[in-house]
Amino acid sequence: MKPYEQFVGKLLQAVKSSQGQDPAAATGVIQQALRSAGLLQPSASSAGAAPRSPQAQDGAERFVDLNAAPAWARQPETQTENRAEAHAEAAQAAAYTAPSMPGFDPQVLRDWAARFMPGASMQAPHSQSGASALPGEVVRASFSNAAGARGYRLYVPARPSEGPRALVVMLHGCQQDPDDFAAGTQMDALAEEYGCLVLYPEQSRSANGSNCWNWFETPHQQRDGGEPSIIAGMTRELMRTHGVDPERVYVAGLSAGGAMAAILGSSYPELYRAIGVHSGLPVGSAHDLMSALNAMRRDAAGGKKRAGSMAGTVPAIVFHGDQDTTVHPSNGQAVLRQFAAASLRESEERGQDGAGRAYTRTRMNDAAGRTLAEHWNVHGAGHAWSGGSSAGSYTDPAGPDASRAMLRFFFDR
Repeated sequence: MKPYEQFVGKLLQAVKSSQGQDPAAATGVIQQALRSAGLLQPSASSAGAAPRSPQAQDGAERFVDLNAAPAWARQPETQTENRAEAHAEAAQAAAYTAPSMPGFDPQVLRDWAARFMPGASMQAPHSQSGASALPGEVVRASFSNAAGARGYRLYVPARPSEGPRALVVMLHGCQQDPDDFAAGTQMDALAEEYGCLVLYPEQSRSANGSNCWNWFETPHQQRDGGEPSIIAGMTRELMRTHGVDPERVYVAGLSAGGAMAAILGSSYPELYRAIGVHSGLPVGSAHDLMSALNAMRRDAAGGKKRAGSMAGTVPAIVFHGDQDTTVHPSNGQAVLRQFAAASLRESEERGQDGAGRAYTRTRMNDAAGRTLAEHWNVHGAGHAWSGGSSAGSYTDPAGPDASRAMLRFFFDR
């Protein structure tokens, strides 16, 4: 087992302790994990030596001041996507864990992540200016209903509209925000090309301390309640105010955002004409934090049991890396089976984009030859948006272009 995987295992123990309402025990487990990894030691003064920094206090423990990160955390500076893959599991587990532990200060995990997991900060990354270099307009506003309020970022292309526009709703993952997700997926540039609107709802830190959509909680897995109702209401408002074509409204997301996109497709099939799920999970795969962590880690064998309930509701395109250690790759197949009717005909093709990653693409077609479900298994890819830009977090520039593939799938309806 890799050292950072051992650390994640300790975090999961802390979650169990915290659910037993024992925050002191949870904190103790995390501190022991840091000690075992050699990352937390008594301060120099408590060991009988002169303090190494003016901030060190007698008897206090402190993070080890290493000249370089541990060997298992080092990655070549030119391989941004590989660093993201190597650290994604620890960062995601910490993201789901920290908000759930009463009495524990998440700053301990943030400090550890900042020091030993470059590129996987516990804080949601933001683009430097938040402004787009493209000619279109970036609109920032918020929407509220009985379930709560959320902000959003809307990209309106400069390209003149020849009629009602299509609308693509993009749901970011944990530790992301709309600006970061827009930069990573490059969906704004495609909006200029296709003339569509792109809406990026923003999760609130007051709703989830790690900016994760709460896909794993029962109140947020149903129609007309919780976060699905907020996102659906936001979608309807933008349709009304921007003259959107009701026959061309779609939703896609990454990780927690992908899981929420699946929930929206199953809950509002009359609103969303197709869904895109990247590195996400099937609807109903969890009901609380612990079941979410289990679903993320294990083979999604339960997907077949749930497949019948969503079959035929909306067309679905799924992307997943077969080396994803944050959300088990079988979850991608489970999403496909959940939304694809058993009567569809399956065909498979293998390909590779230039010198990039190879992939296996599975299409599910009806009797008329129309593709109603599609799965891209990206070989060698981890927990990252395939074909994305390194300007955003959790992206894999070497993979096939998920953004373009999703728009092609959506607009072929």
